[in-house]
Amino acid sequence: MKLLIVPASLDLTQPFSATPAWWQLMKGLYEVGVDVIATPYQGPAMESLWWRAEPNPAKWQGDAFKRLRDTYRNLVGEKPATQLDESSAEATPTPPLQSESRSDKLIRRVAQTVIAPLWRNHLDRILTQQPDIDAIIFLTIPLNQLVGVAAEIQRKHNKPVFYYDGDVPASLPNMHGFATGFRIYQGADLREYTAFFSNSKGGEEALRELGARAVHTIFYGADPDVFSPARVSQQDIDVMFYGHGREYRAQWIDDMITAPSLVLDDRRFAVRGTKLGELGRAEMLPYLSFSKLREYAGRSKINLCITRRAHASVYGSSSSRPFELSAMGCCIVANPYAGIEEWFEPGKELFVVHSKEEALDCYRYLLTHDDERRKVGAAARERVLKEHTFRHRAQQLVDIVRGYL
Repeated sequence: MKLLIVPASLDLTQPFSATPAWWQLMKGLYEVGVDVIATPYQGPAMESLWWRAEPNPAKWQGDAFKRLRDTYRNLVGEKPATQLDESSAEATPTPPLQSESRSDKLIRRVAQTVIAPLWRNHLDRILTQQPDIDAIIFLTIPLNQLVGVAAEIQRKHNKPVFYYDGDVPASLPNMHGFATGFRIYQGADLREYTAFFSNSKGGEEALRELGARAVHTIFYGADPDVFSPARVSQQDIDVMFYGHGREYRAQWIDDMITAPSLVLDDRRFAVRGTKLGELGRAEMLPYLSFSKLREYAGRSKINLCITRRAHASVYGSSSSRPFELSAMGCCIVANPYAGIEEWFEPGKELFVVHSKEEALDCYRYLLTHDDERRKVGAAARERVLKEHTFRHRAQQLVDIVRGYL
């Protein structure tokens, strides 16, 4: 099988949130025998051992937009994030397909006028030169900026075109979305895609209601060679969390990091991330390379998985963190996460706490039971190796695509 893939970005130095996952997925596709061609929507094209790269046809336009956006944000500041996890459960959601700022609408219309024709011609050229390509997959790009492109590809080349949204449910228009992100569904036509892939089992119906003709769930995973246990001389960190931003999880950051760090004042709490707010006694670890992140996880007796409410509240909405930590053999303590039992068995492969008090009790127990921690971490990694590698996900994707050929 030969696939033409359009990821949001290939640049790991300035990645969109899912870029590391897409690298692992495309590596997994290579490992199951797929010939992968990757052409990024934003930033430079980058060759790798696992795919061939085609250029970004709108790179300078995208770079110019990014510079303008960054300059604007530096001048006026980023708009405040809507903290759903700090408001009532009855917080009014954004009306579907209606909430779009003037600036979002302007960006979308400019992209449809300027960027979409460049991509239509670019993909047409690749498919004309390489007619043996079996299918095209867009990976979490702003699909409302390329309205009509998928339909034209199918009309002219008779190839199936798929869209993979790796941000469901946060990306959906009935959610508030991330403060710094695109609104990707306003003005889009989901019917022009052969089928949708989603990271969320609970989000399937919402995508169908938006117009998707077919929806398939492909969960996140982890490459166990990339996310392997780090060899460390000692575990000198008691509790550690890595991640970015308080959006949708502020209360759990307070209950699992800030408050416990003040109560367990003889224990070392550490965080590697940005924009996480007040963290009590938790120390900020230097934001260094990925290899250093593996070291931090290995040095930590307990690794926290604090999932944003948007994902944690919609059943089976996978995110990368549980799989990454499990692949590294970490002992995980997580906040409540609907459907987490789809991937791991609570109490055997990780622990789930439902309050600040439960978090404190769990930390106290695990920090005094070294064998239990190691046993749980080993079981979690074994589960990943058996069911949740990106090679598993790649094979699932290939099997689905083959059904449309």
